[in-house]
Amino acid sequence: MARVLHVNGGAKEITYAKNSSAQKQILFLAKPFVEEALHEYFGGTQFPEKMIIADLGCSSGPNALTPALEIINVVHAQCQKRGRRLPEFMVFLNDLPGNDFNDVFTSLQQDFFSKLTEEEQCRVAGVPGSFYGRLFLSRSLHFVHSFSSLHWLSQVPPGLDAKSGAIQNKGKVYISKTSTKAVMDAYKQQFMTDFISFLKSRAEEVIPGGRMVLTFFGRMSKDPTAEEGFNHHTEMIAQSLMDMVFEGIIPEEKVDSFNLPCYAACTEEVKEIVEDEGSFVMDHLESMEVDVVDFEGDNVLLSRGERVARMLRVMLESILGYHFGMELMDDLFARHVDVVNGYLPTAYCKFTTFVLSLTRQ
Repeated sequence: MARVLHVNGGAKEITYAKNSSAQKQILFLAKPFVEEALHEYFGGTQFPEKMIIADLGCSSGPNALTPALEIINVVHAQCQKRGRRLPEFMVFLNDLPGNDFNDVFTSLQQDFFSKLTEEEQCRVAGVPGSFYGRLFLSRSLHFVHSFSSLHWLSQVPPGLDAKSGAIQNKGKVYISKTSTKAVMDAYKQQFMTDFISFLKSRAEEVIPGGRMVLTFFGRMSKDPTAEEGFNHHTEMIAQSLMDMVFEGIIPEEKVDSFNLPCYAACTEEVKEIVEDEGSFVMDHLESMEVDVVDFEGDNVLLSRGERVARMLRVMLESILGYHFGMELMDDLFARHVDVVNGYLPTAYCKFTTFVLSLTRQ
């Protein structure tokens, strides 16, 4: 995962930078929770001279620097309101090593530093690595932000990957109506393992009273096979892959040995993990629906299916291409376009997103 997973960046024809309006919506929806967490933090007795901010899963493109700017703006407003001196800021941008950090650093001057005031003194550094382990010094972080990242798992659930030998999820790439209980349990257990590791790692790094605001894909239903947006799109990808198997383009065992390393949890699962791990107090857990159809930028003239397929492609192509071959990705996502345009109801273009706000005890 650390070596393969990344959104499409660089000079690719279909990039995350041009197909990330869904993530922009998520940032907008999460903004009130970020503001509230910062208001509550600065409303207490603590008022740091230096503020360390970590953005986990920063990705690249136009959204990469937005959270840090918004956090600094809110802190600036709080300092003015309370007659306090503005702290110096240190912003750490984290993602897996395959992320296009070059794009992020190239855009720093235009998209970040040029938007800061003279008072807002800030340093920025990139921190490559998985957030399912330690990344920062003990008790060093005041505020942690992460959006559209924690639904990714650290690995394919054990027993489902290609190395296991046994076929557990035949013809599918994620949990579906035909998946066995063993498949569902494997996904849930891997999410629990990863989320606990995330919380334990951040518990070492976040100061007492420090805050975290996390957004990630989830599901409304307790049933992991429920007919919701995320499940529908993974089901359609599996359908397109099996069509390619039928046409002799892909060996069937290639599909049988592939499972997406992600999980859309329900609110009950998230609450249980946070409460059982015990390092953080859960201030808020909100669920909302986000329309993933991109109506902005270069995509205004594209069909609904083309918009949806592009949004999924920039997120999933690195993994799908690694397993099935990059030369097959045009064919695969062209089929996805046809399925969405022909069959998918508009309602299924909406993904459930969680916003989780936490305080370090």
